[in-house]
Amino acid sequence: MSESGALPIGVFDSGVGGLTVVRALMERLPLESIVYFGDTARVPYGVKSVATIEHFSGQITDHLLDKGVKMLIIACNTMAAVASHVVKEKAGAVPVLDVIDAGARAAVAESRSRAIGVIGTPTTVNSNAYARRMHALDPGVRVYSQACPLFVPLVEEGWLEHEVTRLTAQEYLKPVLAENVDTLVLGCTHYPLIKPLIQDVVGPDVRLVDSAITVAEQAARKLAELGIANMGERLPTYRYTVTDIPLRFQTIGERFLGRSLGQVEKVDW
Repeated sequence: MSESGALPIGVFDSGVGGLTVVRALMERLPLESIVYFGDTARVPYGVKSVATIEHFSGQITDHLLDKGVKMLIIACNTMAAVASHVVKEKAGAVPVLDVIDAGARAAVAESRSRAIGVIGTPTTVNSNAYARRMHALDPGVRVYSQACPLFVPLVEEGWLEHEVTRLTAQEYLKPVLAENVDTLVLGCTHYPLIKPLIQDVVGPDVRLVDSAITVAEQAARKLAELGIANMGERLPTYRYTVTDIPLRFQTIGERFLGRSLGQVEKVDW
């Protein structure tokens, strides 16, 4: 194992949503240490200007690079949509992966009919980042995007199988399903928590692409390719850093992670 094998993977998000990516990484790469950064004091990013999101993303990148990470994963679709260039510039030789690139690649590979749906927050959908990435990979794909602003609060409320969530999903997905898509990208890190409900609404013929799982797969390939995977000489550690610890953070965080959060550290900027 190279020296860098023992270094952690840095994962960051505007809040708690990126913990679905951490969960996928823990399952796919159980030997890897992870440092997670959630900007909980300044969430939501979806309503902020591009310049502000770029500035915040740059700050977080610097913070994680100071921690000596061997790879950076942008777990927030909003940040990936508008600020990945800032992160890559600052990261230099440290590889940077993001949920949009991973999700777009998986969707293009999965789709047979080349009609792909994307659901996400208004900022992610308005940025058109998924469609641009998919067209770069395959100019023949047709992409139908739909903003689903109510999904995030419903997930954070814990209404994962609630009738209100089901009705909301049916309403949002109607126009996308009318386009006969055969693949649907869950373009927000909150959405994997309602994956069974969404699958139920779209039916068995539509394949769901979970960006958290696809980015974990991409990370596994990249670590192996660069020879910087941890071969298990030491046990992995998991650290969680946030900019604020809201009242419900522990509850929501553990729901996303699917296990206990343990020690959460707060940074003051």
